[in-house]
Parts: sequence; C-alpha cells; structure tokens
Amino acid sequence: MADRFAIAIICGPTATGKTGVAVKLAEPLPVEVVSADSRQMIRRLDIGTAKPTEKERQQAPIHLVDIIEPGERYSAFRFIDDANAAIGEILRRGNLPLVVGGTGLYLRALTEGVVEIDNTDMEIREKLEQECADGGAECLYQKLREIDPLEAAKIHPNNHVRLVRALEIFYVTGKPKSELVSTGAYRKAKHTFQYHCLAPDREQLYRTINDRVDRMLADGLLDEVERLVGDGLADPVRQSNVIGYNELLDYLDGRWGLDEAVAMIKQNTRRYAKRQLTWFRGQPGVRFYSDSGELFATLMQWGRGALGGAKKT
Repeated sequence: MADRFAIAIICGPTATGKTGVAVKLAEPLPVEVVSADSRQMIRRLDIGTAKPTEKERQQAPIHLVDIIEPGERYSAFRFIDDANAAIGEILRRGNLPLVVGGTGLYLRALTEGVVEIDNTDMEIREKLEQECADGGAECLYQKLREIDPLEAAKIHPNNHVRLVRALEIFYVTGKPKSELVSTGAYRKAKHTFQYHCLAPDREQLYRTINDRVDRMLADGLLDEVERLVGDGLADPVRQSNVIGYNELLDYLDGRWGLDEAVAMIKQNTRRYAKRQLTWFRGQPGVRFYSDSGELFATLMQWGRGALGGAKKT
C-alpha cells in the first residue's frame, strides 16, 4: 500500500447506485466493500433494503450485510468494532477496503469517533443548524461555553460544524463531550478516511426512488412482508423501523389500501433521502458527485494510488 493511505467512503442518499459503483471498481481493483447501511445489516429484510444481489456479492466481497436479527439493537460503538475488524482483515489480505453506505451516524462514528448513545435524532441537529442560521455561530458558542466550557475552549467560535456536534452530543447523552472523553466513553477513529458523496439532481433522485419502489413491489416485497408476518416477526420488523416494511405491515393490518401504502413508501423514502443529503452536506471534507462516472474515475485514481500504482492481477 502507498504511504498515507486514506480509506475511501462512497456515501449519499438511498437509491443513488453506490453499491453499483463499488462493484464496478472491484473489476480492475482488489476492492472489498464494508457496508455502512443500517438496513442491510438486518437478516430476512432483503427486497425492501435493496441488498446487494448474489451476482454483486460474487463480484466483490461485501461485509456487514445480514449480521443482526430483526428488532435487534445495533449501536454506533458496535459498528466501529465490526467495521474496523473487517477493514483490518481486508488490509491484511493486501486488498482495498471501501466503505459504502448512507447511514450518516455510523459513518461519522467510524471516521471521527463516537460517544456511546442509544440513538440520535436528526431533528436535534436540524434545530441546532437552524439556530446557527438565525443567530450565527456565536450563539451556539455561548451556549456551549455554558454547557461544556472545556470543549468550547478547543473550538473556534466560528466553527459551527464542531459547535453543532458538541451540542448534539450533550442533548443526546445529557453529558458534555469533555466528560465523556475523560471517562473513556468516547472512542477515537482508528484510520483516516475520505468522503465521496454520490448526489444526483433532486428530480432525478426522486424519479429513481419512485421507480425503485415500483420495482421492489414487482420483485415481491409484499410477499416478503407476508412471509415475515407468517413467521411471527411482525413486531421485530416494526422495531427495525425500515421504510417499506412498516407501511406494508399497516396495509396488512387494514389501516389503509395498498395504493396508499405504496404512495407512503415513496414519500417516506424521498424524505429520508433529503435528510441524508442534509446530513452529508453538513459533514466537512465531503466531495460531491452528480454523476457516477466521475465518481468511478476518481476512485480508480484513489485505488491505484493506494496500491502504489499496482493493478489487480
């Protein structure tokens, strides 16, 4: 491997073709994928999570798919352990780890470290971002000085990204970041990473989402949900809170018709994609691509550079 090797991340909203780019890279490069998609980790939830196909898994090894049961809790701390273990094994084989997914919390935990928390709420971050837009970074800085003066002393008053994160940690955990770091509840990143976000035009993205939902239904998503219900897994599936499954479970419970359920799946997926974009736009150091071809070319350069110019044999 070349010196100063940084592990590449393909991120972005759902339905943008991130896995397709990764699998294509595995043809000329010794790439192995580490999934950062919280939905694809869940066993038996296949069609509605757009898991990699068998053909794709044959083309490129894909790690951290199908590792938990429906309803099983999975934390950012556990993702760090699992992802770092997979990355370590890939590097020992002399291959290139490529992290792929759209679960922003997991990616941020892996790349920057994480506080052990049960969950996070994007509304908290969006509220803080709005406060910053309305009152400027100074208002967040003053708030942080009151809550966590030790952490505030490390942050420039105009660095709104770090201010938002420090305040988010407090509002999610109830404890200041400086305290969590001192007690060992804060885990640092093990590797260096570079973000590449696939973000097509919004209208194009929304059309792709709508088409994908129609394709999932044609591929048997409703049948899959009915099988899960028949196996007594309705409640664990609901606890997993995956778009597509809850709406169809409500349809099977008679809460609305199938057409309404499908419309809600599309709407909720579009809203999820919008939240993902907001998340990644607030992440520093992210390079955005509207076209998968440009992303592929960039990552080819990254891979060859990481290998010191060597090609896959």
